[in-house]
Amino acid sequence: MRMHPDVEKLVKAGKLPAPVGERLSQLAPGNFCLHKSFGAGKIVDWDFGSKKITVDFQNSSGQEMDLQFAMQKTEWISTDDFRAVKIEQIEILRDLAKKDSVALVVHILESHGGSVTGDAIEQLVSGAVIPAKEYKKWWDTTKKAVKESRKAVVPTKRTEAIVLRNSDITPAQALLADFEAARDIKGMIKALEAIAADMGAFDQDSDALKQLLIEIDDGAKKAARVQLGQAMQLVAARDEVIGSNKTLELDPSAVRLSDLIAGSNLDKIAEELVTLPSGRQRAVFEAFESAFGSEWIDKIVTVFDQVGARGVTEIARILNENNGMPKLMEHLSSALARRALGPDALIWVCRERNASSESVFGADVGASILNLLENDHLSDGPRKTSRLQTLLNDDKALLSDLVKNMDLNEAKNFARRMLDCPVFGDLEKKSLMARIIKVRPETVELVSGQNAAKREEPLLVSWESLEKKKEELQELIRVKIPQNREDVKIAKSYGDLRENFEYKSAKDLEKYLNHRRTALEREIAQARGTDFKGADTKTVNIGTIVVLADDKGNEQTITVLGAWDSNPEKKEVSYLSDVGKALMGLSVGDGAKIRDLETEQMQTLTIKSISAYHA
Repeated sequence: MRMHPDVEKLVKAGKLPAPVGERLSQLAPGNFCLHKSFGAGKIVDWDFGSKKITVDFQNSSGQEMDLQFAMQKTEWISTDDFRAVKIEQIEILRDLAKKDSVALVVHILESHGGSVTGDAIEQLVSGAVIPAKEYKKWWDTTKKAVKESRKAVVPTKRTEAIVLRNSDITPAQALLADFEAARDIKGMIKALEAIAADMGAFDQDSDALKQLLIEIDDGAKKAARVQLGQAMQLVAARDEVIGSNKTLELDPSAVRLSDLIAGSNLDKIAEELVTLPSGRQRAVFEAFESAFGSEWIDKIVTVFDQVGARGVTEIARILNENNGMPKLMEHLSSALARRALGPDALIWVCRERNASSESVFGADVGASILNLLENDHLSDGPRKTSRLQTLLNDDKALLSDLVKNMDLNEAKNFARRMLDCPVFGDLEKKSLMARIIKVRPETVELVSGQNAAKREEPLLVSWESLEKKKEELQELIRVKIPQNREDVKIAKSYGDLRENFEYKSAKDLEKYLNHRRTALEREIAQARGTDFKGADTKTVNIGTIVVLADDKGNEQTITVLGAWDSNPEKKEVSYLSDVGKALMGLSVGDGAKIRDLETEQMQTLTIKSISAYHA
């Protein structure tokens, strides 16, 4: 831009530095500028004497601004910038939107440095260039046309930027350039997805794709050592590209999903799989056969309850297609008996109870559900069993199906445990018990009389554990909840709550913190601290040390303590735990059927001695 004559005189007279003169010339009448709050505008007048300029912004005509302030807070835009054209020649844009919508989008991209989000395009176009009620239909058609034109990269998410391609290179070269420009594996995967979705661009350039396969192979081998999950994603995305092009063949020496699986620890694979989309998960699971040969079914069932909800569904589908369900049922039966099944696998068992998982659906499922809910409730950190609890409440037939085939003692024990479970509120317990009583009327006695009174007994806990609960509550009230409120506000300011990950995460944490606060307040109010002195050692009681022996004479010692005092490493158990409940009230010489704290196997032990615990 040439310097304005009036400003040029001041610069030549030494009254203004040349850079200031150049910037001031951009604010000359007739030019266009951009303000962060007011948007685009046309400068209609300036007055050096009063140091003022007047700007006609789109929504604020005749806006007077201090000249120095305008130089700092506005940005010059050219007369052919989309925003400038929109001010003075909007009919041109409206006509272009009808006749060549791709050209309109390219114009917008060029005016915004080559990239802009779909949301930003809507703000620029809807209502002014395109009637608001017609915008969605127009944009759906336009977005497809832009993608087919290959003049810009169109992402799947509207919050991600649409990026203008370099007009001097072919679409195929542009796609490959995106891959080569990727700074990490995640960027490579994204670029590969764009290539797979636009294979037509390579109809005349298959050699470029072959070179790409070599680069992917190198990237995957390097990533496998430190980023196994992303390496698997990269190889799976590469296979999608190959599957989309009939002329491509994978080199025999290229790394395959089966290579990555066979060379990695199964626990590590399961950990990484949780983060993968379901389509990529399925590709990994389908590669197990190539990785492990005849042992692949044995291998895949071991990760069944470690791969998240999507992975559980995919594994079950693959095993069903390959006659592998008997092996899965064998694994589930063993895990249920050991109370070692995770929440996602338990949810699948419950949902498939009338189909695939019918053979393992029984009393162990009910006990496993309550175990998980109780353990999760007593642990620190975000809850892992909220979906399982929701299923228990929402699936009206689940409890009925669980207890109808139990024997009387199993049904009563299950109902009693559920009534004692601290996870459920009073109204929730009544609702769940009503479903049990409907099919097992014998359990009605549990919700009245002595049992009702018993449930109101206080929780006996050590003074140390009570103090920890109080400290946790204070930290929630004074630190974590106030900080979360601020995080919610900040995340909300990012806009578009539908695609705002930070906002969703902050709101999820808000629910957890409020739930945790309510639970802590209820537990602390119910708790009674004790030092366990004076425990009656005639029978197993709270605050007693129990020596037990198996039929071979092997002994082990278990200490029964307060509700919050479990410590498996020291063989200390809560009196409310399965082991604690199995021991409470027994005398020397009595037999106890309990689960080993380390192996989780059921065993029958004889009580050899009972002594008092000393802190």
